[in-house]
Amino acid sequence: MDISTWVGVQRDDGEIVGYFDPADPDYHLVTPRNVLGHAVGEDCEYLEGEQLLVERGFSELMNTWVLDSGSREATDLVSILEVSPQGIVLANALQARALQPAERIHVPWPDVKHRLAPVQR
Repeated sequence: MDISTWVGVQRDDGEIVGYFDPADPDYHLVTPRNVLGHAVGEDCEYLEGEQLLVERGFSELMNTWVLDSGSREATDLVSILEVSPQGIVLANALQARALQPAERIHVPWPDVKHRLAPVQR
């Protein structure tokens, strides 16, 4: 997937809350994506997508996640420690919440392979 055409969407304070993946060459339609790179809505117009991403924010990063859910490589529950173009850094959720040392797991950003899935409650 070519992420070179993605455009960051910022809140008023400058914090990036997601990205637009152009659905057409003129960016009339875009696919809104969260900060992990997951599509979070259907293709829509630019302003509609911006409103969606700003309202969503990035609070979902505080949720508990599963890495490689449904595979033999599935890990225990993880917390997201960091998201940047250099990658997504994860750690065991219980250890991270208890502020205990934990092995760091690195996943490429953006997570276009959907290796991360939120825990369904």
